Amino acid sequence: MAIDVIASGLCHADLGTAAAEHAPGPVTPGHEVAGVVSGTGPGVKRWRAGDRVVVGWFGGSCGQCPACLAEDVVHCPERRVPGVSYPGGWASRFLAPASALARIPDALDFVDAAPMGCAGVTAFNAVRGADAPAGGRIAVFGIGGLGHLAIQFAAAMGHEVTAVARGPEREEDSITLGASAYIDSEAMPPGKALRALGGVDAIISTASSTAPVAELITGLRPHGRLVLVGVDAGTLDLPVAPMIMHALSVTGHLTGGPADTEQAMEFAVRHGIQPTTQTFPLAQAQSALQELRDGRARFRLVLETGLGATGERP
Repeated sequence: MAIDVIASGLCHADLGTAAAEHAPGPVTPGHEVAGVVSGTGPGVKRWRAGDRVVVGWFGGSCGQCPACLAEDVVHCPERRVPGVSYPGGWASRFLAPASALARIPDALDFVDAAPMGCAGVTAFNAVRGADAPAGGRIAVFGIGGLGHLAIQFAAAMGHEVTAVARGPEREEDSITLGASAYIDSEAMPPGKALRALGGVDAIISTASSTAPVAELITGLRPHGRLVLVGVDAGTLDLPVAPMIMHALSVTGHLTGGPADTEQAMEFAVRHGIQPTTQTFPLAQAQSALQELRDGRARFRLVLETGLGATGERP
């Protein structure tokens, strides 16, 4: 499938991709790609030229393994990732398998749709997969590109949301996004603070650090679940006794496939959920990367190619 790219998001994973840390040669990053179909391959029936689409971190799979046959495509052992398995979307034109495409709702613009291919669907699936009871309490740890979307999804699903981040700077944003309470993790251990508020049924950890996790789970109610979305190279050292005594669980969460992405976008449109974005021209991708590297992104960075809504230059 050929796609004229209109907007392409930046993700923390792109820092490593752009540095070509594991590549034999130059790479084109980009796995949050929104644009317009400009060409289809033989046998493609669902898509046609002019369709508005997004391609996220999931960039294709084998279609034949047990995971694919169970529609769990993101866990295919041969899954592909744009920017890693093939050139990504930091370009004006992009090629991807038809199976990787998700349809963008008419009410969602391209800049908002691009982050939905990775950050949006990841946050959406993490919240709904946390198994918190209806109207239950959810904490979101780390209020950045993933966390600011997780707050919105959790609140829209009817949960009472507590935001947790370092320092007081994110409190106003968190409340505006839908959190009912805010915890400054530098002022007080977050697990202890959550416990003082009565505990939560689930914690969505979007911060890229495993160091706080052991203390964080003390804020869970019995049968609570900690969902790890942010990742680093660290390891977990968890106290076993409270996990057994309170039937706690810790799980990891990856992302979602195109069907999940379409559901996330439809849900976002229905409930007025939007990523907070900063845009850069594609030619300034290095400047955008530096913003991301320096921790100045608020909250998702998106590159724009200058193409119009139909894939043509204005």
